[in-house]
Amino acid sequence: MIIRKSFKFENAHIVRGCSSQRCRASIHGHSYIIEILFESNFLDNGQMVYDFGLMKQNMKELIDSFDHAITLWDGDDKEYLEDMKKHSSRWVQLPVSPSAEQFSRVIFVMINELLKLTSMVNGEKEVRLNSVIVHETATGYAQGFEADAYSELMGKIDPEKIVFSDAVRADWHDPELWEKIKKGNHFINPKTV
Repeated sequence: MIIRKSFKFENAHIVRGCSSQRCRASIHGHSYIIEILFESNFLDNGQMVYDFGLMKQNMKELIDSFDHAITLWDGDDKEYLEDMKKHSSRWVQLPVSPSAEQFSRVIFVMINELLKLTSMVNGEKEVRLNSVIVHETATGYAQGFEADAYSELMGKIDPEKIVFSDAVRADWHDPELWEKIKKGNHFINPKTV
């Protein structure tokens, strides 16, 4: 069975190297809708694959990190990167260009790493992240699966190279959330939300 949870954020970016002149040469924004799809052959004590309320914790915070922020590619012009960081308190820097396709891969890696480190306490079994869908516009989206997220052919997504600004981290319940995920710290789902 597959379940799906949607999240939203507003974000700005430039997608260098793409065919569209406007997209590769000008900062522009989108109203993103992110869909996280989980799957399992089992149901928990509440007869659910995974309680949607549990996704409103760390998962939502990670996705919300992109809201009202600019997403930067670490391979972009250094002067541009410095200026954007100077003029925007909320930014996220990625090791890949922030296209919809790469957003789906990055968010997959972030959520999957968190999920692997999370102990479930309500009878959940074999819950897996199926895919991440990133709606960049009302008519266009990208869907990334595990093989895509960890594909060397599409550019390695090294979690160490995903960097959140101080302002983004300050909004988390634990400003060290991403550092703890990268270090492999263990998380336990709450018994109730």
